[in-house]
Amino acid sequence: MTPRPLPRPRILLIGADGQVGWELNRSLTPLGQVIAASLDGARGPRVDLADLRSTRALVEESAPDVVVNAAAYTAVDKAEGEAELARCINVEVPGMLGELLRGRGVPIIHYSTDFVFSGESKRPYREDDEPGPLNVYGETKLGGEQSLLASGANAIILRTSWVYGVRGHNFVRTMLRLFAEREELRVVDDQVGAPTWSRMLAEVTAQILYRILRGDLELERIKGVYHATNGGETSWFNFARTILHVSGGSCSLLAIPTSEYRTPACRPAYSVLDNAKLEETFGLSLPDWEVSLRQCLDDLGYCAGRQDRLNRPIQD
Repeated sequence: MTPRPLPRPRILLIGADGQVGWELNRSLTPLGQVIAASLDGARGPRVDLADLRSTRALVEESAPDVVVNAAAYTAVDKAEGEAELARCINVEVPGMLGELLRGRGVPIIHYSTDFVFSGESKRPYREDDEPGPLNVYGETKLGGEQSLLASGANAIILRTSWVYGVRGHNFVRTMLRLFAEREELRVVDDQVGAPTWSRMLAEVTAQILYRILRGDLELERIKGVYHATNGGETSWFNFARTILHVSGGSCSLLAIPTSEYRTPACRPAYSVLDNAKLEETFGLSLPDWEVSLRQCLDDLGYCAGRQDRLNRPIQD
């Protein structure tokens, strides 16, 4: 017999102040009572993920019916010098959450990254491909996946990539600021991935969670890792060029190799993810990255009244 949906489930959202968490707070609200926990406590309970006791107390006091963990240590370069802090937030917290929730039968949705892979593939990575992170951030996010799965909790892990949105620190907002400040920008052209809009990721999460809460899905059968990114692929340079074109900027862009833009953390040269498993399991077909980018820029006020620009192909 199909389980009856919860009348008004309590959804604990951890990391509500992040760019994905902010979108999740809106997308999840129609599904239940969202308990929006964050470091600053602006919208709900305060939680410090660097303090495991704080996280444990949050779960025990909120008594959730489902948990969505959108919090992580995401400062890729800074993580090289703060490995222990990154490991606590990205590895120990997911593992502890899984252990706490397993006994309660509470499902959890958690996010991971394309940086768990080495970038040596010539095709989009599938969920069962061998990982090989190149930096501390990728290592700790992979460790978080492993600790959560090892806990035995009903966990769905969504790996995503190159996330951007209307809030927070991200490539799109940085480019828009730099276009206004500089006449020329040098952008790496030999790293390829799939830019992913935070709102699209939040809506995917809401769709999955809706079906879980309705009892349409057998958690034991579907739990595990899924890839969830916008479709298509591009380089950072072409991503910047598209942002420039759609926003109507006038900055000059120069394509450079990674060797000319040294960073503390190594990045994978190719980290496109294959979304086939997500589509097969949940029936979700995600839009191309350019479609979502234009929608995001429209939200930011850069596309209004410029339909000719939106529809016109980019010229070299």
